[in-house]
Order: sequence, then C-alpha cells, then structure tokens
Amino acid sequence: MRYVIIMFAIFSWLGRSRAADARPAFEIASIYRDMRSLALSINADEMPALKGKPVFAVLMETGLPDAAYTLVAVGDGAASLYFSNGGGIIGAGELASVRPEALRLVEMAEGCLKHMKKVEVFPVPAPGSTTFYVVTDGAVLAYTAKEEDLGEGRDQKLSKLFHQGHALITEMRIADQKRQAEPSDGAESR
Repeated sequence: MRYVIIMFAIFSWLGRSRAADARPAFEIASIYRDMRSLALSINADEMPALKGKPVFAVLMETGLPDAAYTLVAVGDGAASLYFSNGGGIIGAGELASVRPEALRLVEMAEGCLKHMKKVEVFPVPAPGSTTFYVVTDGAVLAYTAKEEDLGEGRDQKLSKLFHQGHALITEMRIADQKRQAEPSDGAESR
C-alpha cells in the first residue's frame, strides 16, 4: 500500500510539473499555428454572417503523444481539421453532409458557455487533454478536461459537445475519402 501511495505522489508531481510547461512536447508546423490563430480571431467585421450570433466559432483541440489536432466549426457552417504537423482537411463545410454537423457543434456550444472561462492565451493541449475554445463577440472562452473523461461521459459539462465534435470529424473524414476517390474532371473513364 505504501508503494502505491508513493508512486501516486510521484506521478501526481510529474503531471503537475508537465502541466506548468505551456509548450507541447512536439514540434508545431507554422501553417498549423497560422490557421489556428486565424480561427481564434474570427470576428463579425470580417464575416458579417456571424453578426448577432452568440458563438462565432468552436475549436476542439486534443493533445496526443506526438501531435495535436484542432477541429474548427464556424457559425456559417465552415469546418476544418488541422494537425500540428501541418496536415489537415480544409473547407469541408462546403460539403452537404458536413455542414449540418458543423452548425450543430456551434449551436451546442452556446449551451456550454456557462462552464467556460474567458482566456487570452491559447496553449495547445497536453497529451491526453482536450480544450474547447469558443470564439464569441469580443472574447474567447475555454474549457479543458481529460480526453478520456469527456469520451467516457465522466465530464458531464462538455461530454456531449466532445461527442458532437467527433461526429463532425467522422463526417469530414468520410466526405474527404469520397472526394479523394472521385475521378478528377480531366480523367478518362474506362
């Protein structure tokens, strides 16, 4: 029993010391940083369709051991998925199957604002953590939890939002696979 308590104390200390370091343990591509920054600064002046909406955009970010990803859903139905290594799916909200899922994520985020706090810095989440950033008129609000707690429903505050984010990712991946499988306009048919 004493061994378990000592190990728990060591792992707890390690977790706190890593959490204090805002830098992720992996490299971040400049395109990822730039696209993420654009998403976090969406405003109604540049996108008039968002004027008067309580939520302009939702970013769901998850830290993995070697990378992170950012899902972006905008109040006009736009949706993109960025990977910290520079890859991603951009402009998926133009696809009929994706747009409703993106709009649903934004709509659901409205009900979650009461659980979030205003932030002015936007660290990439540590491995095993998920952060929601919600862009509103004049502020960005955030909420961070363990990915496992959100996925398994132990975090009752934003678990449904997390699952909707993954429903959007699924639609984006299916649509992207279909788009890649279609022959291009100049291809010959056999």
